[in-house]
Amino acid sequence: MTPNRQTSARQMTRSIVSVARLGTPWATLDPFLVCAHHVDLYPPGNASLGPDVTKLGAAIPRKDWRMYFGQTVPGFPAHPHRGFETITIVREGVVDHSDSLGASARFGAGDVQWLTAGRGIVHAEMFPLLHRDKPNPLELFQIWLNLPASDKMVEPNFKMFWADEIPRHVVSEGRSRIEVTCIVGGLQGVGMQPPPAPPSKSWAANRHSDLAIWVIKIAPGAKWQLPPASGSDTRRQLLFYSGTTLSVDGERVEGESAIEVTCSTHVELVNGATDAEILLLQGTPIGEHVVQHGPFVMNTLDEIREAYADYRNTQFGDWAWPTNSPDHGPVKGRFASY
Repeated sequence: MTPNRQTSARQMTRSIVSVARLGTPWATLDPFLVCAHHVDLYPPGNASLGPDVTKLGAAIPRKDWRMYFGQTVPGFPAHPHRGFETITIVREGVVDHSDSLGASARFGAGDVQWLTAGRGIVHAEMFPLLHRDKPNPLELFQIWLNLPASDKMVEPNFKMFWADEIPRHVVSEGRSRIEVTCIVGGLQGVGMQPPPAPPSKSWAANRHSDLAIWVIKIAPGAKWQLPPASGSDTRRQLLFYSGTTLSVDGERVEGESAIEVTCSTHVELVNGATDAEILLLQGTPIGEHVVQHGPFVMNTLDEIREAYADYRNTQFGDWAWPTNSPDHGPVKGRFASY
């Protein structure tokens, strides 16, 4: 993944700064590094929480799901990170987390995990197929948020934002419905509860960061005024990943587009003929040189070399789990053990 690349397909006027097609993964703006949108239509599970291939039918073609790097359970076995944060928003399905600090969690159904890699952590992200009598679809966003140089070597940790703690603002009039889920950065003046506090060493916790991560759902034909941001240096990106067309202050934009918009005034969004979903990423840039190599994001190439050396020597902690791809069994519900 190459962070901080924003290629403009065309320069726009008025509220739109630029429009680009969504790639794989999605290119983002500083302070974000990249965003991955995972969607997999896994079949019913077997006794080992992997895919039961005997139950694959015409409704669940094999081409629509991937095993990633797991040998049995889909997911991402143990791998290291340093120098940034991952924010994992699970829309559907389940994620089993295990890490080199000895912490673990199972989350899904709208839950969000905020992992600060800091000076180094190893974690596994597995997707157990808990349902044996029906398919196990999975949808999640994973956003990489940079850490400034002063905080790249902070102590690693993770924090859970459970779905019922995350505020949602709903405007509904007849068939016109807008739902805004505020994972970080609240909507002002609408009387909603504030989002959970981000980790203390995150760029999101800096009062100058003006950070916001929202998921916006807009019904066909509905309109909504996107409020201005508070910071004068803030940048805002609308990742329009689901839907056909969207009018942004009168400018028509096709689906599967990354739209940077101005932040100083209200911006009117008017949806087209089908349901639309937008991931909004907003923040004040950190403005530092970024060197990313694989799972490490630092400021210099020497720091990347040091990260690899430290990982070889220390493994970033003690991996106490019996395998590199641990899951939390077929029965356990959502939980977090820190």
